[in-house]
Amino acid sequence: MEQERQSENNEKSISKPPNGPSVSENNERDHPSSEALSLPSFVAGSGTLDRLVDTARDYARAAASENTLKAYAKDWANFARWCRMKGAEPLPPSPEMIGLYLADLASGSGPFPTQSASRPLSVSTIERRLSGLAWNYAQRGFALDRKNRHIATVLAGIKRRHARPPVQKEAILAEDILAMVATLPYDLRGLRDRAILLLGYAGGLRRSEIVSLDVHKDDTPDSGGWIEIFDKGALLTLNAKTGWREVEIGRGSKDQTCPVHALEQWLHFAKIDFGPIFVGTSRDGKRASETRLNDKHVARLIKRTVLDAGIRSDLPEKDRLALFSGHSLRAGLASSAEVDERYVQKQLGHASAEMTRRYQRRRDRFRVNLTKAAGL
Repeated sequence: MEQERQSENNEKSISKPPNGPSVSENNERDHPSSEALSLPSFVAGSGTLDRLVDTARDYARAAASENTLKAYAKDWANFARWCRMKGAEPLPPSPEMIGLYLADLASGSGPFPTQSASRPLSVSTIERRLSGLAWNYAQRGFALDRKNRHIATVLAGIKRRHARPPVQKEAILAEDILAMVATLPYDLRGLRDRAILLLGYAGGLRRSEIVSLDVHKDDTPDSGGWIEIFDKGALLTLNAKTGWREVEIGRGSKDQTCPVHALEQWLHFAKIDFGPIFVGTSRDGKRASETRLNDKHVARLIKRTVLDAGIRSDLPEKDRLALFSGHSLRAGLASSAEVDERYVQKQLGHASAEMTRRYQRRRDRFRVNLTKAAGL
């Protein structure tokens, strides 16, 4: 399934860079946003101000999602180790060294020769790495000029030579989701996983949005939204990647495939009336715990039920697993819902119709015929 990258070994502390703050490597890598926030040197500390500093650090940590922060931390650890191996320091930012780092990532020669897997990274991954570096430098009080010729021209060349069309995950269509939920038992875990799949599909939800839901507003500090259940359906209020949005999920044509009914069954038998909606279960599968599920559970659930349902059985198992991910639920809704595109766009929380069309794996691309409209 999905494998976690191994975390890097701690490096030694670095000395104070010219005209820059003194920061240890551990602080740089693990807590850049919190460590970067402090009182000015000319202001005397006090109990009130110190508490405000702690509050500001909490807000700073909430500025990006946990997954984004983890990715940025790995980006920095990777770059810092690369610099050490090249006899350089990561601070202050050097456009020349960053340009060489990007070239190393694109060429497949590194960054670490001792690692067995050193294939070239994709353009999108390299751009993500660069964004991670820019974010990390900003947290340490430095500005990274991405338009500097040593960075911009190297990146432009990488895009020109290596750019490829985006690889899209396979959409889970209506018949697929029905086959997937049919593989689940009707024990407590099965009820939970059935609700996850149906709710995620009907709502076009990201896997992080699914597991971040609470029963009520403000039940937990790490809540990403809550659900209200009505006679005609459920209303989800989400604090999502693109901001707050409401997702309306109507009741299905029959209980066996209705996402709202599946959610009600899980909440009832798991005796959940407060806190996280989707939690773990005891080893015997008879009791629900209080621990919120990790979003990786959704990805593993999708891959497992895809295999159990025999979807794309024409392919080897390894290829089938690579085709499907959490995004397959969102792509499935966009591809299967035969309604006005605007409603799908609203459900997915997209800012533009063009983004929604990227999720549609099955649509009439020539419904609007500009050739005929132009008189040909």
